[in-house]
Amino acid sequence: QVQLVESGGGWVQPGGSLRLSCTFSDQVFSKYNMGWLRQAPGKERETVAGINWTGGKTLYKESVQGRFTIFRNNNQNTVYLQMNNLKPEDTGVYFCAADSQGTGLGPGVTWDYWGQGTQVTVSS
Repeated sequence: QVQLVESGGGWVQPGGSLRLSCTFSDQVFSKYNMGWLRQAPGKERETVAGINWTGGKTLYKESVQGRFTIFRNNNQNTVYLQMNNLKPEDTGVYFCAADSQGTGLGPGVTWDYWGQGTQVTVSS
């Protein structure tokens, strides 16, 4: 069974940093576009960052641009999200996801594999 497993969430004060990791169980995911999505309390799940399978192309939600960095190490079957200068509005459950159909990085991307999520809480 294919799995995406997130780790690295937790509580941090505003201005702090966290690094999320997503490990995938099947090497086939090294050929997929991958992303990080966030679901804040009472809100829709939204894509905050995406990366193509080579790591050569990335996209970011405007509100995290310059603070978050997505990168991957396909040899280690892992995708990361480095989050710096965190703000209370970054609070939410963060999900790792994969685009196995190659729908492409953009507004129309379709994520069809999901992890269970990891909680990130930013507060003082």
